[in-house]
Amino acid sequence: MTGKLDIDHLRQWIGRSEEATDTVTAQLVKGLRATLFQEVGAPKAGDAAPFTVHWCLAQPVFPMSMLGPDGHPTRGGFLPPVPLPRRMWAGGEIKFFQPLRVGDESTRTSRIADVQVKTGSTGTLCFVSVEHNISSPRGVAIRERQDIVYREMTTTQATTTKATPPSPQAQHRETYVSDPVLLFRYSALTFNGHRIHYDRDYVTAVEGYPGLIFHGPLQATFIIEMAAKLRGGKAPTKFTYRGVQPLFEGSEFSINANETEAGMELWTANAEGQSTMKGTAVW
Repeated sequence: MTGKLDIDHLRQWIGRSEEATDTVTAQLVKGLRATLFQEVGAPKAGDAAPFTVHWCLAQPVFPMSMLGPDGHPTRGGFLPPVPLPRRMWAGGEIKFFQPLRVGDESTRTSRIADVQVKTGSTGTLCFVSVEHNISSPRGVAIRERQDIVYREMTTTQATTTKATPPSPQAQHRETYVSDPVLLFRYSALTFNGHRIHYDRDYVTAVEGYPGLIFHGPLQATFIIEMAAKLRGGKAPTKFTYRGVQPLFEGSEFSINANETEAGMELWTANAEGQSTMKGTAVW
């Protein structure tokens, strides 16, 4: 059952902060490269890691007894205890200053920046914005804002949405298959227990989706890596992204980019050519 949403109570979490430290290992870099369809190689101390390796670092670890039915930790603690059952990344903004490298001890300082309640086509939505500052021994590496959305568990099929028009023709495009093993590998790399990414019985019977859901941050990672590759390996100074609709397992997906006067427009798309995540990169 969903409890009453008390926005005044939830907003008391604004300003709360926490800090966590982890080390960029060669094994982590190998695993992430493999998951991103990159050459695995033999990373050594000082080699640059994939640009969003910080999403794999210092992830919260809770005992099994403290996990909720969706595989996430029970509500409360650092994040506000939003009493809405569905939780997903909605989007965010990342500023890259320098890469994290194999051997770096990285520290993430996180702060709850905002909590807002809105009403959408699926009912009540609660947005929690979290600011992160990621540093290495050389100084600030990344600053970002993550927007997390919580929403109700609707009784209608979760994928019933307005028809999404096809995306524009892409100047640059790569295609892969959204294989369940790919999703499992990323869940393992990020210590993400959210059942929607690996438990087909749960995601179809409980949450009403037609299949396993592709991670939002994994889509953003593919977009960022493509943007950097198209600019000679240089990460954008600022990358803004937002989820448009879910991307599911078992079909082809594409990573797309178009050059613009300001930088680059990028997106992931499903097999029907509909955008699932959109991003903007500037250098």
